[in-house]
Amino acid sequence: MRAVVQRVKRAEVRVGAEVVGQIGAGLLVLLGVGKDDTETAGAALAEKIANLRVFDDGGGKMNRSLLETGGQALCVSQFTLYGDCRKGRRPSYDQAAPPRQAQAFYESFVTSMRKLGIRTETGRFRAMMDVELVNDGPVTLLLDSERKF
Repeated sequence: MRAVVQRVKRAEVRVGAEVVGQIGAGLLVLLGVGKDDTETAGAALAEKIANLRVFDDGGGKMNRSLLETGGQALCVSQFTLYGDCRKGRRPSYDQAAPPRQAQAFYESFVTSMRKLGIRTETGRFRAMMDVELVNDGPVTLLLDSERKF
């Protein structure tokens, strides 16, 4: 799995005019599922994200996690994180999981976040979504369950 994690002051996702997920301070997680991913990898990635020390402590140093701050998470499925742009001009999505598998692992990831005690909102799988956020910092991190980066 791959994730783009952004520290936010607030974030929301809409499908058409409907707000389907909305959070205050916390993390926006754009999550891509690869065809070789497992539920175990998703649970490990959720644990990593929940414990990332990206929030300021009393001294202004990034030293506190989402769990420590009581922050929220907004998780949005994004298969384009597996877009391979190395050849030609059209991204290849050969490494992205097929929709049924991706949805199951996406939902499993969200369940893992919730089991850790994180209030987690979501987008709508396979929908065209508008994601709005106020990036805090900005702080943006790239994570990969296979630790490729």
